Amino acid sequence: MQDYVYVDSRTTLQPLLEQYRQSELLVLDTEFVRTRTYYARLGLIQAYDGKTLALIDPVAIDDLSGFWQLLTAPNITKVLHSCSEDLEVFAHDGGIQPAPLLDSQIAAGLAGNGHGLGYAKLVQQYLGVALDKGESRTDWIRRPLTMSQLSYAANDVLYLYQLFPELKQTLEQQGRYQWALEESARMTKGRLTPPVREQAYLKVKNAFQLSSTELAVLRQLAAWRLDKAMKKDLALGFVMKDHALIALAKKQPRTINDIMRLKDLTDQEKRFYAKDMVNLINKVDFSSLPDPVDVLALKPAYKNAFKTLKGRLEQIATDTAVPMELLGSKRHINEYLGWYWNDKSGDTPLLLQGWRGQLVADALAKLPV
Repeated sequence: MQDYVYVDSRTTLQPLLEQYRQSELLVLDTEFVRTRTYYARLGLIQAYDGKTLALIDPVAIDDLSGFWQLLTAPNITKVLHSCSEDLEVFAHDGGIQPAPLLDSQIAAGLAGNGHGLGYAKLVQQYLGVALDKGESRTDWIRRPLTMSQLSYAANDVLYLYQLFPELKQTLEQQGRYQWALEESARMTKGRLTPPVREQAYLKVKNAFQLSSTELAVLRQLAAWRLDKAMKKDLALGFVMKDHALIALAKKQPRTINDIMRLKDLTDQEKRFYAKDMVNLINKVDFSSLPDPVDVLALKPAYKNAFKTLKGRLEQIATDTAVPMELLGSKRHINEYLGWYWNDKSGDTPLLLQGWRGQLVADALAKLPV
């Protein structure tokens, strides 16, 4: 195990950041806790430039602005593994997204190592090192952290730094390194934009089942739930479950007694929010109704069109050794079909952009869908 430094003050952080600013490569990871909260609670930041492996304590340091600025430095490639949740943390705590960025899980997929390769398997495959994942359920907010926890955290950047050159070389030989950078950068898009409360209802499960009138109620309720979740830092489901919102939108109770008779809400939901629900439902503006949620899969031509596209994409995935999940997931196919059936209006679907477009555009243009 290589030595690491534990950074728990601005005094020790500043010279470290000055050193890192001179680097071309910085490997990063974060440890956080997220059980009932809307936002992840950041517990530790790991960073390694090949010279100094640092474990930075965001619980102890009250000003990380210099570190956040470092993550946008254009001369430093930031490397993380499976970084979607890390990007959420960077957006909320730092108000930034790292750039340029390379996600090693994406890079491994494009290099022909399969989809969703975990960090431990990646290290085993490239370096022959078996990692101990025994601290994966650590409470990273509690202090002090043990030596075992700190060693576990340090390993998450130590070995990624070691294997990165080989992974990069493989991609460059295949002409795919820029693909990996492009796909990694795409993961950062939109993360600094706050959720639109008026559109929160579109993410409620089974919203497609509702009529326009019912959707007007759901729109009001879902916006309220989002506001409450963000204000109280509670996961959406711990404010009110999706199925409860759907039931309220369908039944539209007008009094607290009506709420209390509903079997779809928990006793806690009734006790805390019955008054809010009644007020919200009684104030719904039915003069401006949302459009019904368009479910692509309900269209008569959908099944055959989806099968046709999926089959062609699977063949391309096999021929190019790019995982199907990365090349053309169900979401990608649905986005393409929605665009195609809407007279190709609106934003160009992801399947036709960038490296995906290079691989599939010609083939899709020849397909009858």
